[in-house]
Amino acid sequence: MNRTTRRALTGAFALSLGLALTACGGMPQNRSLYSTKQPVVERSTVALDVITTPGGLPVGEQRRVAEWFDAMGLRYGDKVSVDDPLERPETRAAVADVAGRYGILLADGAPATGADLQPGQARVVIVRTRASVPGCPDWSASSDATLGNGISPGYGCALNGNLAAMVANPEDLIKGQQGSPDTYISTSNTTIKTYSDAVGKKVNVATAATSTGGN
Repeated sequence: MNRTTRRALTGAFALSLGLALTACGGMPQNRSLYSTKQPVVERSTVALDVITTPGGLPVGEQRRVAEWFDAMGLRYGDKVSVDDPLERPETRAAVADVAGRYGILLADGAPATGADLQPGQARVVIVRTRASVPGCPDWSASSDATLGNGISPGYGCALNGNLAAMVANPEDLIKGQQGSPDTYISTSNTTIKTYSDAVGKKVNVATAATSTGGN
């Protein structure tokens, strides 16, 4: 074998070795059965300042709170609280009455919102949680081979993504609810009713569109 042929074979071997190492670099490295794609729960806070009186909330302010709840799409899983410097029970009762129309009970205490309240004002606060699975789908593995018996980087995206989408109260992913078995039926019925109402609205809209679509 002459020097030229030997040099060509050496170059070809080095090139094939480099390609093999590149392929190995794209192999899955997670050898456990635990997914790295886990649901993440995020909280957002919005607030509405209202005018109060010694008797609680005027009718006009109650209507404004109800319209705000409608605009925010208040739903199961949201937490509503009242920040009232004077701590008038009448103000809390008025907000509780409006929130009760949406099946929401007032939470104890209110989160800090930063801005100070003026005299004669109270603040209605909604805390909403959202669950998602960041980084999904993940097709970053560039090799079908798994010499290290690793799982795909996207492993768990489907399961955890569906869990994050379907959980009624995302905070349950952080800490499950505690209570007597009697409360489970009430909770499940609330979730089922919310889903049924949403589906019913879509069906009604589709039916109306069909009926007005012409011959």
